[in-house]
Order: sequence, then C-alpha cells, then structure tokens
Amino acid sequence: MIIIRKALERGKTDIDWLQSYHTFSFSNYHDPQNVHFRNIRVINDDYIAPSKGFPTHPHNDMEIITFIDKGELAHTDSLGNGSTIKAGDIQKMTAGSGILHSEYNPSATDDVHLYQIWIFPNKKGLTPSYEQVTYDKLQAKNDFLLLASQGSDKSAVQVNQDVSLYLSILEKGGDIVYQIKQGRYVWIQVVSGDLRVNENIVSTGDGLAISNESLITCKAVADSKILLFDLG
Repeated sequence: MIIIRKALERGKTDIDWLQSYHTFSFSNYHDPQNVHFRNIRVINDDYIAPSKGFPTHPHNDMEIITFIDKGELAHTDSLGNGSTIKAGDIQKMTAGSGILHSEYNPSATDDVHLYQIWIFPNKKGLTPSYEQVTYDKLQAKNDFLLLASQGSDKSAVQVNQDVSLYLSILEKGGDIVYQIKQGRYVWIQVVSGDLRVNENIVSTGDGLAISNESLITCKAVADSKILLFDLG
C-alpha cells in the first residue's frame, strides 16, 4: 500500500526569514492524521533567509538529522561543537538527556534549503552526541547511498533507532529498484524533481508512506533527488 502525502497538503510556517513545510504535526501545526510515520516524528522542509536562523534552544530524547540540499548552515551546541554543514554533508545530533544548539545561515546573499528530520530514539536519556559526515554525491547517482543507520560505519552517521536513511539522485529517464524486507516500512521524500514510484507520479515536496510492499521502482520523469527511509 502506498499513501501519498502531497506537498501542498503539508503544514506551513511562513515568517520573514523562514519558510518551513511540515509533513507531520509540528509547533503550531497539528494534524491528527499526520503526527508521525513509524519512528519518524518530524520531516521539515526549510528555507532560511541569508544571515538568519534559529537562536539557541533545547532538545531532548530525539535523534535529529539535518540534510542540506543547497547552501550552508552554521551549527553550535552545548557540547562545544561548532561547524558549517554544506550540501554533501549529513549531520546528526542525539539530543538524549538534553542539548542546546543554534543554527543559522552564514551566507549574506543566498537562502539555505534543508530538511530537518526527527527520529524517535530506541530509549530515553541517552548521552547527547554529535556527528557530521561528508559523503560522495556521485555514489548516489542512480543508486541508493546510505546516509544514516543504526550501527553504521564511519561513512554514515549513526542513529539510535532501527532506521536506515538513503539518498538517491536520479537522472531523467533513470530508474532504481528498492527491495523491502518482510515486515519493513518505507517512507520516500521527494526533495526535488518528478518521478514515478511504482504507478504513482510524485513531485517536489511529496512524501510516500509505503507498507506491505516488497518492491519499489522509482523512475525519473525529470532529474530528481529523493530521501528513502527504511523503517522497522
């Protein structure tokens, strides 16, 4: 079964420096039909204006993944980390027992486009931690590149939950197949482009909740970029 969450059906925060599209209930947006999918709690599609961002604020008991599509994001936290996350980087914070962080767009001229993803951890009160990995985008071309998983090696960030996150960058006309193991679930988030997922045509910002399927075929109608979550 495939259920499509259309981009235009998402919640939205629209203020002078931030446009954020909420796949699931978030902040002042509440949709009882779309609170989470399996262990995915938040998928926010964010555009942050130049020299703007989120001041220092707390989190706890959540695995927080940041995927940069375009631009850069400057990060600081209460663990003493300070870094710039760029397109081609994947960042993960284990908020655990509590962490403070800030994030802003360091560019004076260009927006940053990112996805912020929250995953429920496998237990509460974990020791807070931070990871950032640079990946080779060429490895995602017409293929699935692992960005995050439980117990992954140093080529991907580690999350404290039974979830694997992949990136695929498909050229127009390209296709790719993903085998789903029995009892597993998949969420596909279309970062950009147009593609056919099995018999469904989807576009930028759309999401697909997939259950009781064994095979997913993605064929790009136009150049496309997707995130695929494999979930227990």
